[in-house]
Amino acid sequence: MQSIKSERGKLTIVFFGNTKYSLIGAKIIQQSLGLSCIVTIPNRPDKRGRLLPSPLKNFALEKNIPVVTVDTLDEETLERLKLLKPDFFVVEDYGLFLPDNFLTLPKLASINIHHSLLPKYRGPSPAPNAILNGDRISGVTVMKMVAEVDAGPILAQKEYTLKPDETTDSLLTTLNKQGAELLIEVLKDYKNYTPQPQDEKKATLTERLKKVDGYFDIDKPPSPQQLDRMIRAYYPWPNAWTKIRIMNHELRIMKLLPQNMIQLEGGKPMSIRDFLNGYPEMRETLEKLI
Repeated sequence: MQSIKSERGKLTIVFFGNTKYSLIGAKIIQQSLGLSCIVTIPNRPDKRGRLLPSPLKNFALEKNIPVVTVDTLDEETLERLKLLKPDFFVVEDYGLFLPDNFLTLPKLASINIHHSLLPKYRGPSPAPNAILNGDRISGVTVMKMVAEVDAGPILAQKEYTLKPDETTDSLLTTLNKQGAELLIEVLKDYKNYTPQPQDEKKATLTERLKKVDGYFDIDKPPSPQQLDRMIRAYYPWPNAWTKIRIMNHELRIMKLLPQNMIQLEGGKPMSIRDFLNGYPEMRETLEKLI
């Protein structure tokens, strides 16, 4: 089958993304098809107050890709993107809602890479929900975008079998890679893909994660199975955490991390063994959890 190309000889792709996970996809797409522009967030302060660019901005500057940094997709941004005469908008782990006038701007389509097998787990946190619910199979969906969040027709999907020690970090790393590879297949032969509507009766919705989601009561902990899922689902944020009283009866936040690691608020991650060497009075408490 003949590959689809723009009137300018190659596809003009504008990529929307902000995080280290979307950077995975951007690199793969750039290497295979090239990116004409990257849209990402402006510089943000780190813990020390230093203004740092997003991973996508750094990548754009490194590869000499035009970059647009905005907090809001307004008319001025729209006019800037119109000048590119884009064939596709590609959205991956972006976090901002694309208004209708953006969705309809590309010549061919606005496309999203979503980290679930839609219509299951629409919304901002499909990966942690798959782990929390003990799913054995997850996957990635390439879909045409519509006004309703993650409700557009499906172009392609690929399943992925979760590993027993899968974390949200490892799952998103894998699915962003697989999603970008699947997207390339779609874009190269776009006219031969027939979008399939989602089954609304099977749709489920996820919510944006909050810090409190990772909290559990040390005196009434979840079952070992559910706690294990929380530790893996809420890594790297917000972590599975609780409040404990240590030697001087000071109340401290304790995070439980994958691979049997523990981190006290303000400290570095350590093994359970090292933790108990410093806080032997916590042995009985930890034995109830792990």
